[in-house]
Amino acid sequence: MSVISHAQAWSHAGNEVGVLVLHGFTGSPTSVIPWGQSLSRNGWTIQVPLLPGHGTSWQDMNKTTWEDWYGEAERAFDELSATCSTVFVMGLSMGGSLTLRLAQQRGSKVAGIVLVNPAVHSERPDRFLLPALQAIVGSFPGVSNDIAKPGQDEGAYDRLPLKAAYSLTKLWSAVKRDIGKVTQPMLLFRSAQDHVVEPSNSAWILANVSSADITEVVLRDSFHVATLDHDAEEIFDGSAAFVRRIVAG
Repeated sequence: MSVISHAQAWSHAGNEVGVLVLHGFTGSPTSVIPWGQSLSRNGWTIQVPLLPGHGTSWQDMNKTTWEDWYGEAERAFDELSATCSTVFVMGLSMGGSLTLRLAQQRGSKVAGIVLVNPAVHSERPDRFLLPALQAIVGSFPGVSNDIAKPGQDEGAYDRLPLKAAYSLTKLWSAVKRDIGKVTQPMLLFRSAQDHVVEPSNSAWILANVSSADITEVVLRDSFHVATLDHDAEEIFDGSAAFVRRIVAG
């Protein structure tokens, strides 16, 4: 199945500072391309990949696993690393989970990470039923477009593919198991009101990473997809300042 036009990957060729920007579960590059475009104005090289199973149909996503999504993130990271001397990774929601995994696996090759409403677990009451449900039910109603700002569309599925959701929980388990391996400078943005990812996610990450350089910013006027919301410029400007500070040493 062909990729929906608005869900295409995006990239920008720039200098030797590279930034990988990752979208969320069931979402698409649409949700983070404005972030990448803003960063590109600093002259940096940017990659915003489309993760496997996304940008087509939720049925396609049920044919993929977290290893597929991580594999594409890893591929894009390696592509940046081939031309850039310094590479940062940033992610929204599940993109934050993948960012943490790259930090764990690639160590000092990741110069720093920026997380926006990252997820490492769920408090949904039905989460305990997921292992059984995913074998017999294809999807649940979606969790897309949790955005306070009117007129925004993140380009996500309107259904939640359960086989893929079950695989997502395995990614979370891997990230949590190795959380102590995250040592890079970290900037974390968290929405005060998020109807998708509970605040306990950010709290757990902040309490368990081994990073010495940590900054948390609470977004007061945005919901989950904050990169398209009222506080987007705060994320964009804060991310750019973070990169400049780390590069300057």
